[in-house]
Amino acid sequence: MEQRSDKEYSWAIMKKILYLASKNNGKILEYKKMLSNVNCQFRLQPKSIEVQEDGLSFQENAFKKARQVSKKTTNYAIADDSGLCINSLDGAPGIYSSRFAENDQKRIKKVLNELEGVHNREAFFMASICLFSPKGELIISSEGRCDGNILFQPRGNNGFGYDPIFEEKTTKLTFAEMTNDYKEIYSHRARALKKIIPCLMRIFN
Repeated sequence: MEQRSDKEYSWAIMKKILYLASKNNGKILEYKKMLSNVNCQFRLQPKSIEVQEDGLSFQENAFKKARQVSKKTTNYAIADDSGLCINSLDGAPGIYSSRFAENDQKRIKKVLNELEGVHNREAFFMASICLFSPKGELIISSEGRCDGNILFQPRGNNGFGYDPIFEEKTTKLTFAEMTNDYKEIYSHRARALKKIIPCLMRIFN
């Protein structure tokens, strides 16, 4: 069995902790991939912490999640709030995307039902991301947007949420058809996260 050197153990111990303020398994996998070059101890939001997402914008919800997790863990916390905004539905489901119905399948079905007979199917995904300090103070925030259209039926087997019915306008692929590498280029969350990675690198590397 390969053994670590004392230097490697010291390096691992010195790593700062970064909590992801989320319990979404799909989002967790994306963050681990996108932050693979950030030298931190990546941890998930403790199950004991519950955050009421009652903000009036994506930014308010992201701030609330990261602030609460950072204060309760006394560590750095990163959070995002994101959702699908459909032009013909006046921006719905928007900040209520995760609460539009009780599960992904029913949420997709509800969107398709509400768009039945609607010609304009333009939509966009919006993400707001923020990083809070161990003292519960905002360090940096950013936003990312991805434009596309809502399909008439799901396509693809990857991703989560509304990914199977959202076709990105440039690639003509749904998020559920994209590889992780493609999603790191085109997704709203990836675009927002890329803006703050230099800050994360300065803090943790």
